[in-house]
Amino acid sequence: MKEPEFTCGLDASLAAIGGKWKPLILFHLAHETRRYGALRRAIGKVSDKVLTQQLKELEADGIVNRRDFQEIPPKVEYSLTDFGQSLAIALGPLCAWGTDHMSEVARLISRRHMTGSDKAA
Repeated sequence: MKEPEFTCGLDASLAAIGGKWKPLILFHLAHETRRYGALRRAIGKVSDKVLTQQLKELEADGIVNRRDFQEIPPKVEYSLTDFGQSLAIALGPLCAWGTDHMSEVARLISRRHMTGSDKAA
């Protein structure tokens, strides 16, 4: 299979973390190793199916480590690989921007909902 051609570095970055939940997974794992339940609670409204799928993709991509303790009840921990940690560090400035502009972003999202411009055509 031919390797994808990216138009720029951002294109490559988004290919690695595309989707709504992967950046949040990276954010929470950048701070500490977490068990599945703790990660799900930290992220919020993600379904089990989607979180499991996203974690499997991140693990397959070499971004997340999954450690299964082979115990009953099951005990599994997730952490970032060195590659994943470098990606989490790169997301730091974006996180800081979001923190600095949270109220403005909330207003623009509300404005989109009022005008209906966030709906697919």
